[in-house]
Formats: sequence, structure tokens, C-alpha cells
Amino acid sequence: MTHSRRSVLRGGAGLLAAGSAASLAGCSGAAGGGSGGSAGFDGGYAAFFTLNDWANEVVGDRASFESPVEVGRLGHGWTPDGTLAADVAATDAFVYLDSPEFAWAQDLAATLEADYDSVAVVDALADVEDDLLAWDHSHESHDEGGHDGENHEDEGHDGDEASRDDRQYDPHVWVDPVLAARMVETVATGLGEADPENADAYAENADAYAAELDAVDAAFESIAEDAERDVAVIAGHNSFQYLEARYGFRLHSPVGVSPQNEPSQGEIADTIELVDSEGIDTVLYSRFESTRLAETIVENSDATATMPVSPAGGTTEEWNEAGYGYLEQMTEVNVPAFERAFGAQ
Repeated sequence: MTHSRRSVLRGGAGLLAAGSAASLAGCSGAAGGGSGGSAGFDGGYAAFFTLNDWANEVVGDRASFESPVEVGRLGHGWTPDGTLAADVAATDAFVYLDSPEFAWAQDLAATLEADYDSVAVVDALADVEDDLLAWDHSHESHDEGGHDGENHEDEGHDGDEASRDDRQYDPHVWVDPVLAARMVETVATGLGEADPENADAYAENADAYAAELDAVDAAFESIAEDAERDVAVIAGHNSFQYLEARYGFRLHSPVGVSPQNEPSQGEIADTIELVDSEGIDTVLYSRFESTRLAETIVENSDATATMPVSPAGGTTEEWNEAGYGYLEQMTEVNVPAFERAFGAQ
């Protein structure tokens, strides 16, 4: 990738807060006792909810992974505390996305690769690089997708982020179940290389999970085939460009792609006009954003309902209690919402 973590590593210390470097040095022995030590392979960290869920599906009961990102938050635009690097360096593996939208994870991965070779570093994007879609950060209405889907507080895109790469890519590749299956396979391969004794089991678990992702793919295919209309409205940032590209969906958003943008009155008015002209009954909104814009559109249009969707990059306390992983967010939240929004019920 042109946006390699190595190109953004700031002397190997960008992620480490004051005092953290000493902490890292102090735990180098623990890291050395990881994948090559007598304790065997115990797992490690994954950069955010989705990768964490996938990694745990792959390893099953043979190891465990955790995400440092808090419940209710999304992994890109997130800032770790000063102890995370030391915590990860003391484990066996780190699963992440080599994307500038996860700059903190890029920096951490580069630090681990440079100084802690006992920690397996797995880039889940490695085998889908050619499928990444460009991400235009201009502020305009979007009828054909290609945008962000996270809340305003969560997405602290740094001002210098554009300089990290000549071209930015939409990181929400995981919402496409076909590409998700390839990413899970990449995770399984990487963890199998770190833990050869269980590599076959990891590959089998990934294959079983891929079969469940096939069912998600079939559900979206069915929506595309049965849809009464070819456009739906999402009142917020659009995280579903990959679904649009895969299934021919068209999502209109009145919000510019940058999380700092707010829709203008004209953009809201245009969206209300679209809702009425297309006979749209249900307006979608991200579960990680406010419902205010969606409610405003419904109140001023012929639509009668709002319905949440998930960018599938984070979780909530409610979903945790219900046992929702990535698959459940797609099947129990997104599939029904898309069915209703596109009139495919």
C-alpha cells in the first residue's frame, strides 16, 4: 500500500507517551515469552471491535483477543492511552488495519515490528488492497456513497492526515461480507503462522465463519433483487460504500464525508425532496450517531419512521448483553434496515 505504516512511523515513538518507552523495555521479557515461549500462544490485541470479534472466532477456545477501544466508541479517530504499547508488546499478536484512518494502530504495528519480533503483527487488509475504494473528503451531498459513518465525537481526523498518503481509501471494507471473508482468512493465516501447532484449526474456523458470511452476502443479494426503489436515505455519514459497490445500492446522505461537517439547510431540503419524490418511508441513521437529523427529515417529509444501521466497527452495551458480534450486527440490524429502506420486505 502507498499508505504503509512505515511511511507514517514517527521515529518509532509517535505512539509512546512519556514513560511508556521505559515500560516497553521492562516488558520485553514478557513479550519474548509469547509465541515462541513455553507459555505457548495466548492471543493478544485487535485494533477494534470487528477485528477482535473475527480474531476470537478464528482462535476459538485456544486463545483470546481483546480490543482496547471502549464500548460505544469506534476504532478510527480513536486515541490510545500511554500504556497500550506496553500492554500489546507483552502479548503474542496484534491484528490491525494498515490504514491512515487507524494511524495509532499503524504506529503501534511499526513499533512492534521494529522492536518486538516475538509479537505477530497481522494486517487484515493485506489481501484486499486492490479492492479498496477511494474516499473523497469534500463536503457535498452523496448519492453514490463513498463516505464515513461514525459519530462526530468519535472521529478526530488529524489535520495532517491527508498528507499521510496521496490518495485516501475508505476503511469500511469490513461491511462487505465477501471482502470480510477474505480478511478473516488473512487473519487466520497470520495467526496460524504465529502458532503453527494450531494453524489447521484456525483455518477450519475461518472456513466455518466464511460460510456464515456467505449467508449475509445472500441476504444483501436478495434485498438488491427485491428492492422497490434503487435509493435510500441515511441521515448521517455513509459507511456503506462497499455495500453500494457490491450490490448496486444507492444511499443518499445530506452530510459531507468529513465527520466535522454538518449538513446545510439546502442539503437537508434536497434530502426531504428526495424522500418524498421516491416514496421513501424509512430514514436510516447510524446507531453511533444522534437521531436528530433523521427525525428532522421524517418530521418534514412523507416518511414515517427512522431505523438504525451499524457501521459494524464498534459495539454497544445493549448489543454486548444480547451477544451480538459482527454477524449479528449485520443480520439483526443492517439486513432488516436495508430491507425496509429499499422496500424489499
